[in-house]
Amino acid sequence: MTKAVEPTDLYTVLRTPDLIDPVLIVHFDGWIDAGVSAGNAVRHLIDVTGADPLVEFDTEWLLDHRARRPTMHIIDGVNAGIDWPKIEIAAGRDSNDRDVLILSGAEPDHNWRAFTTAVVGLADRFGVSRVVALGAYPAAVPHTRSSRLTITSPTVDLARSNEPRATLDVPAGMAAVLEQAFDAAGLEALTVWAQVPHYIPPGPYPAATQALIEGLDETADVSAPSGDLGEMALAARNRLDELVSDEASHKAMLSELERQHDQYGHDGETLPTSDELAAEVEQFLRSQDDEPETDNDARETDPEELDPEEEEDTK
Repeated sequence: MTKAVEPTDLYTVLRTPDLIDPVLIVHFDGWIDAGVSAGNAVRHLIDVTGADPLVEFDTEWLLDHRARRPTMHIIDGVNAGIDWPKIEIAAGRDSNDRDVLILSGAEPDHNWRAFTTAVVGLADRFGVSRVVALGAYPAAVPHTRSSRLTITSPTVDLARSNEPRATLDVPAGMAAVLEQAFDAAGLEALTVWAQVPHYIPPGPYPAATQALIEGLDETADVSAPSGDLGEMALAARNRLDELVSDEASHKAMLSELERQHDQYGHDGETLPTSDELAAEVEQFLRSQDDEPETDNDARETDPEELDPEEEEDTK
């Protein structure tokens, strides 16, 4: 790129709806999202709120298309079209008729500072009152318990004191950069993270998606039906139960995770997961570098993919 881009050159506002005290929900594909939990939560939210595009961002300024290639559709040998990666803000309404804005799409590769300025300016233009980003990370938690939610925020009062309070340095995603920028602009901003059992194989984890959707009611005052996520979570739970029951080491690992979860969950102590979280984040980043991206479709779980050596490390 030969010149600096102006933040207002990065987007096009498609319409100007009448919005009342909207909440902005944020998630970008390509950052830490164990079990595709946050991505599926945002797609579910877009569906149930009837959200339609409000702002389109110019990805020529923001994305490396060699890293995030467009998708070519081939039908009977014919190139039937190209779908380009998108970044957009959509607007819809929740179950209580509250205005909800949803910023989603590919995480930008370029011009992070200009993009941040643009998003903060748009939030001010639309009268956003609170910003909530969604994420999910692998943790030493059992699949037989409800998915825990944790919160990060520049504002101490917005962070939950009864959740794991890790002290560590990790690479930041765009959502974290926006979180800081919104806080500096005087807007409440936080990220809600779902904990996903670290031992499950790649693929969707509906229990964490459901937890994020239900958690928005408390953290963002956004009410949305969970639909069939409960049934999907139960089906996934049953499959994992069957796999774990076939191997003694798996059962021993699960029993220990359940003991830790119940002990710390009941007496209010802080889970000692700082080092574990740092290790899991580093492992996730390595896997992103080493493996090609896969789609978000669910797939059958292979018992061999439950790694007993990895399980032993969590004890």
